[in-house]
Amino acid sequence: MKRSFYTVWTFVRINTRRFFRDKLALFFTIGFPLIFLFVFGSLNSNTSDISFKVAFINQSDSQFATQFTKQAKASKVLKVNSDIKTLEAAKEKMSRSEIDAAVVLPKEFGQVKEGQPGPSGEAQIVYTENNRQSATALSSVLEAQFKAVNSQFVDTKVPFTVTSKQLNQRSLSAFDYTFAGLLGFAIMGMGIFGPMNVFPELKKMGILRRLSTTPLRVWQYFLATMIGQAAIGLIALAVMIVVAIVVFKLNVVGNYFELAIFAILSITMILGIGLALGGWAKNERQVAPLGNIITFPMMFLSGTFFPRFLMPEWLQTISGFLPLTPVIDGIRLIATEGAHLVDVMPQLGLIAAWMIVIYAVAFRVFRWE
Repeated sequence: MKRSFYTVWTFVRINTRRFFRDKLALFFTIGFPLIFLFVFGSLNSNTSDISFKVAFINQSDSQFATQFTKQAKASKVLKVNSDIKTLEAAKEKMSRSEIDAAVVLPKEFGQVKEGQPGPSGEAQIVYTENNRQSATALSSVLEAQFKAVNSQFVDTKVPFTVTSKQLNQRSLSAFDYTFAGLLGFAIMGMGIFGPMNVFPELKKMGILRRLSTTPLRVWQYFLATMIGQAAIGLIALAVMIVVAIVVFKLNVVGNYFELAIFAILSITMILGIGLALGGWAKNERQVAPLGNIITFPMMFLSGTFFPRFLMPEWLQTISGFLPLTPVIDGIRLIATEGAHLVDVMPQLGLIAAWMIVIYAVAFRVFRWE
C-alpha cells in the first residue's frame, strides 16, 4: 500500500512540475480567468453609479437655461456630449445608440412670464424606441431636479410623501453573482480543458503507452492527477479571490476553510469530465467537438456569466442538474452569503452523485493509447 501511494505522490510531483513549466497552461489556468474577472468585474462593479449619455440642446437665450445647461454638464448622472449642437445631429447619434437621449430646452424655456413668480418652461426629452427605459429614468431624474428648483419659487405642501428605510442586511450585488460564476468558469477550465488537451498529446508522444507497461494502475494515475489539479486549482482560485478583494472590493463573508473544501470537491468532480474526455480521445481532433458540446451548455446555463433566475422556470429546472450548477451555487452561498457546508448539502449531494457517474465513465473509457 505504501508503495502504491509513493507512486501516486511521485506522479503528483511530476505533473505539478510539468504544469508550472508550461507557460501556456499557466496562462489558461490563472491568467485567462483573471482577464474575465477584470472584464466582468469592470462591467458589474459600478452598477450603482447610474448615468445617461445625453445631448443637451439649448435653444433658449435665458439666463436660467444657460445656468441649467451648465449644471447639467457638471452632473455625474448626465454624461453630456458637448459636441452635439443640433437636434438632427442628436438624432443621428441616437440611431447608432451612441447617446441615450437628447434634452431640448425650447426658446421660451427659463423666461419669466407675466403673473408668475419666477422662470418657467418645459424641457423635452427626445429618444428612440430602443431607449424607452433610459428615457423614462432620465425623465424621473430631471423631474426631481425641477422639483428642487420649483420649491425655490413656489411654496408647495404635498399630502402624500415617501420615506425610505434601510435594512441592516446585505443583499447580493451583480458582481457577487458574476464572481461566483467566474470561479466556476475557472474550475471548469482547469478541470476539463487541462486533461482534455494534455492526455491526447501524451498519447501522441507515446508517453502513456510506455506508462502502461509499468506497474502503474489507472486509479493511481487518476488520483495523482486529482491531487495535483486540486492543489493548482486552489492556488488559481486564491489568486482570483485576492484580486477581487483588492481591485473590486469583494467582501467574502463565508469561511475560507469551508470554501476551500467545497472548491476541492468541485475541482475533483469537474476533473472527472476532463479525465473521461482526455482518456477516451486518441487525438485533439477527436476530443475538441465533444468537449465543446459538454462545456458550452454548462458555460451559459449554469449561471457562469448571468444569474439563473433570469431564465424561464423550465430552463432553470433543467440547468439545475448540470454538473457546474451546484458548483457555482455552492460557491455563491459560501463566499457571498456566509453559508456553511451543512447549508449546501443539496449542492454537495448533487456533486457527489455526478462524481460517481463521471468517474465510472472515466474509468470505463480510459485507454493508454
